Amino acid sequence: MNTKTSFFEHSRRQFLLKILPCGSLFCLGCSILPSCAQAKGNPAFSASQHKFLENSGMSFQEVYNFAFKDFYIPIMQSLANGIGKDEFIEMLKRASSETGAQSGRDMAKSMQKNDLAAYASNLKANELYKHVLTYEIVEETDKAVQLKITECLLAKIFREAKASDIGYAAICYPDYAWTSAFNSKMRFIRTKTLMQGNDCCNNRRILEG
Repeated sequence: MNTKTSFFEHSRRQFLLKILPCGSLFCLGCSILPSCAQAKGNPAFSASQHKFLENSGMSFQEVYNFAFKDFYIPIMQSLANGIGKDEFIEMLKRASSETGAQSGRDMAKSMQKNDLAAYASNLKANELYKHVLTYEIVEETDKAVQLKITECLLAKIFREAKASDIGYAAICYPDYAWTSAFNSKMRFIRTKTLMQGNDCCNNRRILEG
């Protein structure tokens, strides 16, 4: 009996480690929806476009509520209740870190450079951030780039759902793995997050050596 239980627990953990990175990436996938929603207003939009690309008429907050508040968060909370909150959060951190590292490696490959200047340039060009974050770059040199984020739509949604611990593990924690994978000489430093109830996120990336 104990052997069967142990096998079940092992299988469940392996299954979750495979699906949780997909859940973490969902936040990137749902960012496509608002872009598609605006596509029809673009003169270049073709009437022959597939129906999936038609205007959804949803705001950024409505899209994120649909993706996270109505779907992702309840599933994660159910899994946490079944597995145990502490164990689940640690599993989620490990899985999201793996996904974050892969995302960092992929971005480094897609860009000609992976220094702080390239990172800052990509940050400034990111249209999604302008809609779901309120932030300013408070430091920008060839050795350090620091952001001060005072509003985050994801933090708002997870906190309202009383799931900030899940939000931090899935959304915020992978920043460390992403940074070192993007550039092995780059280090991520943060002491505050909106997700955890602080007044801002003080995201700082420094280049060592």
